[in-house]
Amino acid sequence: MSRNGPAERGPARTVRIAVLRRRGKFLVAEPFFEAGPRLAVSRDGRATPGDLVAVRSRPHRDGRGGRAVIAQRLGRPDVAQDVIEAFMIDRGLKRSFASAVERQAEAVAGTAIEHNGRSRRDFRSLPTFTIDPPSARDFDDAISAARTDDGGWRVWVHIADVGAYVAAGSLLDREAYRRGCSVYVPGAVEPMLPSALSSGACSLVPAQDRLAVTVEVSVGEEGVRSAAFHRSLIRSDARLHYDQVDGIFAGAQAAGAPWGEALSAARQAAAALQRRRSARGAVIIAGEEPEFGFDRDGNVVGAAAVQQTEAHRLIEHLMIAANEQVAKLLSERGIPALYRVHERPDAVAVERLADQLASLGVPTPPLPKGPLTPQQAASAVGEISQLVTDFVARSGRGRRAFGSLVLRSLKQAYYDHRNLGHAGLQSANYCHFTSPIRRYPDLVCHRALLAAIAGEPLPDRAWVAGAGPWTSTREREAMTIERDADDIASCFLLERLLAGARADAVFEGEVVGFHSAGAFVAFGPDGQFEGMLPVRRLVGDWWELNDQLTMLHGTRTGATIRLGDAIDVQVGTIDAPRGRVDLHPAPVGATVAADYLPG
Repeated sequence: MSRNGPAERGPARTVRIAVLRRRGKFLVAEPFFEAGPRLAVSRDGRATPGDLVAVRSRPHRDGRGGRAVIAQRLGRPDVAQDVIEAFMIDRGLKRSFASAVERQAEAVAGTAIEHNGRSRRDFRSLPTFTIDPPSARDFDDAISAARTDDGGWRVWVHIADVGAYVAAGSLLDREAYRRGCSVYVPGAVEPMLPSALSSGACSLVPAQDRLAVTVEVSVGEEGVRSAAFHRSLIRSDARLHYDQVDGIFAGAQAAGAPWGEALSAARQAAAALQRRRSARGAVIIAGEEPEFGFDRDGNVVGAAAVQQTEAHRLIEHLMIAANEQVAKLLSERGIPALYRVHERPDAVAVERLADQLASLGVPTPPLPKGPLTPQQAASAVGEISQLVTDFVARSGRGRRAFGSLVLRSLKQAYYDHRNLGHAGLQSANYCHFTSPIRRYPDLVCHRALLAAIAGEPLPDRAWVAGAGPWTSTREREAMTIERDADDIASCFLLERLLAGARADAVFEGEVVGFHSAGAFVAFGPDGQFEGMLPVRRLVGDWWELNDQLTMLHGTRTGATIRLGDAIDVQVGTIDAPRGRVDLHPAPVGATVAADYLPG
């Protein structure tokens, strides 16, 4: 579960999350997510003892003690969605927009498309579709595609023209910049833009005319041959979801008209782009994201690991192609913009990665003798990632652990006004352009592109330079919140499932990480849960972590516990608000029951 402590988002918090308790004649607020003093609470008819509340403290004039007032009742501490909502507030998310921002969004969303005042290419006759998760509410991107007479493909990547509604420097724009990006947690979202735009006027929903910025690319087996850019008007014919598209690709479902042929052409073009990307040595890491289900009362009732399928890869490769072409144009013309920078890895980090994998018996390519150049280091990581992917597929183990080692050898990507390339993609030009509803850097790139192709005002170069660090920080904060919220939801689900299981239930697990205090173990169906197995509970030996941080070594017996090893565990304690699970080693000879969890 969570391996990180609390993280602040934005300025210091003035609101604290607590559980309301009665202590004699008094009401007190007990801190919920972290340790702290109890605060006496002024009586408030909105909340009763046992409720989860947001409180605002009012210290005495001398600065000591004081009382707290209830700012908001949030629900109950045993309801997952209530706790996740409280967690978002605890991390500094606003959970609403100021009324003036909402009014401006509603006003611009109601602007008739035909009065937008700018010339546009009309692509409404092109068969067009979107592909997103079933739960998606805002649709940034849509696709049109067709075969060409020369055996290649023409693909139109249509992206919502958010800039047509969010004017630079407007109240909406300033709030979007402050937020930096949308934050997605189980069952909720903190959007960058109000719903009148994010789920309304800007969303590329079917059967509605929508303003877009279109990247038109000609694709062959050699990759992208040429690109053109348009301010456009589109109309999506169908909203498809990933499972549906995979069913069509597998022959289990039929593609509909008029988008069926366009989907087939997009599939072929994406496959050609994937082959080209693999040939240039891009890093390959198979990832997955948990998707949680809730009942009407806000309880977590299920979770599924969403793995990348061909449908996901189709969208990924077409979006990468569009992002690269936009970045290339902006770089060539010197237009101020934000690039997505992923610097080449350090030679020392790559050599350590090879050493770590070798200690686990995972094949690695021979590295050049002598110090690695930056380009050699980047190429080596790409080749290593492919070998790791193949090894995991053959052995059936280590997917999460070995992929994590590869990720940790890389530098963290960030936004910058300088075009420094993207080592992970082995791309000389890269930016984020395809998700302007949920990422502010994409909106910056939209404005930059329209300055290049349509004479729109140039973004201020100094302002863009300052926007890079800010948006990078907001992105990192959002990722931490999303990861920790997933851990909280997983803990609540585990508590729910264990409520009907045997107290001594044994889980099959796999070691996915190490800490000086113990091992992180993924366990349960598809390894959907994760907990810490402390070294102090591994009795019978003295365990030491090796220099490569890839295994625990028993100094007395010589036994080892390695990344990717199978291990049986039992659940000790669950701290859902902090997303932590404490594990015990299963007794020797214990049997994993097939029905250790209720259906």
